[in-house]
Amino acid sequence: MAILDYIKTNRMRIALCVGSALLLILSFPGFDLGFLAWFALVPFLIAIHDTTPKEGFKLAYLTGFIFFLGSIYWLHYVSIIGLIILVCCLSFYFGLFGLFAARAMKEERFFIILLPAAWAAIEYLRATLLTGFGWNLLGYSQYKFLSLIQIADTTGAYGVSFLVVMINCAVFSILLQNRRKMLHSSIATFICLAAVLSYGHIRLNEEKRDLNQLRVSVVQGNIPQHRKWDLNFRDEIMDRYEMLSREAAKDNPDLIIWPETSAPGYLPDEEDIFRRIRGLVRDLKVPILLGAPTLDDEGIRFYNSAILMPKEGEAIQQHDKLHRVPFGEYIPFEKYLNWLRDLIPIEIGDFSAGSEFTIFSLQEKPVKFGVLICFEDIFPGLVRRFVKKGSVIIVNITNDAWFMKTSAPYQHAQASVFRAVENRVNVIRSANTGLSCFITPEGEITKRVERRGEPIFIAGFETESIFTPNRHRETPYTRFGDIFAFLSIFVSIGYLSKLLRTFSH
Repeated sequence: MAILDYIKTNRMRIALCVGSALLLILSFPGFDLGFLAWFALVPFLIAIHDTTPKEGFKLAYLTGFIFFLGSIYWLHYVSIIGLIILVCCLSFYFGLFGLFAARAMKEERFFIILLPAAWAAIEYLRATLLTGFGWNLLGYSQYKFLSLIQIADTTGAYGVSFLVVMINCAVFSILLQNRRKMLHSSIATFICLAAVLSYGHIRLNEEKRDLNQLRVSVVQGNIPQHRKWDLNFRDEIMDRYEMLSREAAKDNPDLIIWPETSAPGYLPDEEDIFRRIRGLVRDLKVPILLGAPTLDDEGIRFYNSAILMPKEGEAIQQHDKLHRVPFGEYIPFEKYLNWLRDLIPIEIGDFSAGSEFTIFSLQEKPVKFGVLICFEDIFPGLVRRFVKKGSVIIVNITNDAWFMKTSAPYQHAQASVFRAVENRVNVIRSANTGLSCFITPEGEITKRVERRGEPIFIAGFETESIFTPNRHRETPYTRFGDIFAFLSIFVSIGYLSKLLRTFSH
């Protein structure tokens, strides 16, 4: 217990929480030191040891506030007020963990399970409640450790978060010098880690058979946000995409992909742009998938859409974005919150949500794919629905130009890595300013658009051969969804119920 003798003052506890927050920030892009996450929570656990649940909530809230402020700082380019409000809300979930952990840590035998379960449960709630914001889940920090993340095909990203918290608990128990607790936590952690790595090794070395090949080119236009909707730059934007597509066509792709809202106008209503893209497709004899705003038949509702422009003689296919960005593409409860349009310094859109999980297909290739637009790839349930409907490839078209040259695009790509592993599908990303890349079903980023090693805020293209099975086998995650997260919620509620029965007596 010697180490805890120094943790007597609130000042020291606060310093430890600040230390944990900084280690968590360093675990994510742009520092990308994922191994730090294995012990990033240890200072925090030391700080809340022997505190009351109320104190645990306060200390955890502080940790979360610093972490989110330091990791999603790039939102200030959109709205400083919005950033502060979001950070305050997200920190509440950290506070809930502290509230739970301050009491659960007193369980000699079971804290090594209770704390990871609570973390996974609370991450799931953060990713789903109030439209959800599952950004920078703890498990995402491990995206480069391929052997470690293969369990996501069963547990989702929450299982990886569970494991990381378990490792933190084991390190904490060793520092605590409590032999009984150290023995329990070390054995449990070793068994789980060995099982996870063994499973990862098996999955990474599986033999693949009966694969179809699809050659795909992704185009990264690098159009500055302030120019995207300026009528004076329409021709320049189209010239750039046309030039990059003609260069990409030399690689003989079966499909060329442009980013979200890459077409500088409403399609197909603005005929000059539509005719130009259609002419390019006919000339190249390669279908183009692109992002564009669209209108409904009455010209009343606006959609953020993905449009597949096939070769001559075929009808276009369209998919409308399902999960809109709150306070970006629409205002939730606008009847009561419309005043926010005057408060937020950027123009808030008035887009409607799509209702169909559209599955795209190419006439020449027996390959089906679904499209996620913007930040939809942080919602695993959307990907599951596309895969269950037959998609063997997931395409993410996005525009992260809003956030300038920051860690935002790298953090965004982390989510796509886990969507690939969870469902064992290829994920292809085409982003206006990056990060545009190809991700295998094992979560490996094989190629990305870059120039002299720089992948963001550069214009370019990249081509890759994608291999897909004749018949996609559903993973446990695709079939059953977030059952691991639900189990974690059940364990957490079960422990809380036990406490309430104890107090009632």
